[in-house]
Amino acid sequence: MSLDPALRARIETLLGADRVVLFMKGQPTMPQCGFSAKAVGALQDLGVEFAHVNVLADQEIREGIKAYGDWPTIPQLYVDGELIGGSDIILQMASSGELSSLLGLAAPDRTPPTITVTPAAVEMLKGALADSPGAALQLSIDARFQPNFQLAPLDANAIAAESNGLRVQFDAASARRAEGITIDWVDDIRGQGLAINNPNAPKPVQALDVRSADDQLRAGSLTLVDVRPADERAIAAINAPFETFDGDNRAKLEALPKDTALAFLCHRGGRSAQAAEQFLALGFTNVFNVTGGIDAWSEEVDNSVPKY
Repeated sequence: MSLDPALRARIETLLGADRVVLFMKGQPTMPQCGFSAKAVGALQDLGVEFAHVNVLADQEIREGIKAYGDWPTIPQLYVDGELIGGSDIILQMASSGELSSLLGLAAPDRTPPTITVTPAAVEMLKGALADSPGAALQLSIDARFQPNFQLAPLDANAIAAESNGLRVQFDAASARRAEGITIDWVDDIRGQGLAINNPNAPKPVQALDVRSADDQLRAGSLTLVDVRPADERAIAAINAPFETFDGDNRAKLEALPKDTALAFLCHRGGRSAQAAEQFLALGFTNVFNVTGGIDAWSEEVDNSVPKY
């Protein structure tokens, strides 16, 4: 594809505005493909400040950036205007410390985690390895603490831990999240499979009834976020302090300490549940969804709040 000069200039302007630029599908808070999510996760794990370009919002940029760097897929990471690569390269460089070095950051912690693999799990996993000579067990744990076991090429330089004679290798971020885990094999009413108990995993989004939300809000122990747009809040809103996603408020909320107690409210509880999950994925550890939303608030807390 021949790149139009005006389009080339647009891309160069984007690259010149920030040192680190990620062309991706979606937003960092809501990636629209797994590869973009992995790239964002790797950069966030390193504490990298980066600009992003959502190629789904600009078809011209989506196709143009592929031609600009002669790289056919998305995401793409640029540093100082130079193409670094896609998702796999970003993850490899982040794990090895090469990306930290390039960006002038401290090298990632490569301390192997302490893990426990039960004899039953060892037996099943060694059976899988026996069928794949030269392979190693790789455990990835994403930002939501979702584990993913897979067979991968043996990497002698990978961060690796051993338990009961079984070696498991990790990328740097997964190694930190894996400290103290227990890997077991279960065969019960739930079915057969590996079960991972991770003491580091955050509590899931917790349901919070409207009366408890009101009590905690008035005690000053809770930050309430009404995720509805302004036109809905104009119809019905609680008579107490609350935050919104208007303007740059969302970015301010995302910058709060990760142990801040956040409760999300909407009309009936659906949109607020999605917002709560997004903040949980960002690392917040005290996240609540107000069940029943503003309708329940009207019925159980304050009858002066209109229903709609």
